Amino acid sequence: MHVFCDFDGTISVGDTTDQVLTRFADPEWEFIEQQWLRGLIGSAECMRRQIALIHVEPHDLDVFLDTVAIDPGFPNFLTACKAWDVPVTVVSDGVAHFIRRILNRHDICDLPIIANVLAHHPGAEGAAYSISQPFAEPTCQTGSGVCKCAVVEAVDSTIYIGDGRSDFCVSDKADIVFAKDKLADHCRRQGIPFIPFDTFTDLLPRITSILSNQAQSYGARAQSRIA
Repeated sequence: MHVFCDFDGTISVGDTTDQVLTRFADPEWEFIEQQWLRGLIGSAECMRRQIALIHVEPHDLDVFLDTVAIDPGFPNFLTACKAWDVPVTVVSDGVAHFIRRILNRHDICDLPIIANVLAHHPGAEGAAYSISQPFAEPTCQTGSGVCKCAVVEAVDSTIYIGDGRSDFCVSDKADIVFAKDKLADHCRRQGIPFIPFDTFTDLLPRITSILSNQAQSYGARAQSRIA
């Protein structure tokens, strides 16, 4: 079993990228956001154009990121997964630097992160920042910078945890889905089985039960092979 977890609005309190754009980007970022919401552009293009509008020194950006809160129950969730020897990977259509900085601030330093990669261009006449998208796929149906479907489908037996639009297409690819907010609404509309949650604190007993049952099932199968 492998757990994949969205970041913005799932682990973090609120959408980190939107918070950064609101604080440091030209107002044009909101027009670009509306183009994406209307389906006129894919999320990969949306993110590239928005990141190029950010104007802030890296130090000040990091100071701002250090103010971003995460779900208080997330560390205990990680502890439980580690106890069951279940890997957890953050998969996000956001920005890896934002995610890593926030998690490190909360003493979470060793999680694999799959996300867009930020670059700073000091002294550039044009955009001060850009992103590369090494996890994009030409066949991605939503034009995402990170094709979450490709990431999840590469692994057998998966749990996915998410909350928003970037999680819609992957929600029918995982074996078990935990969903809240817009993702929960999407799953209901599409008839996709899911487990609702609000915080990692109320999610923890459910996932502990799932991992316990899986371990017992694995043990029973191993015992039958020995017999």
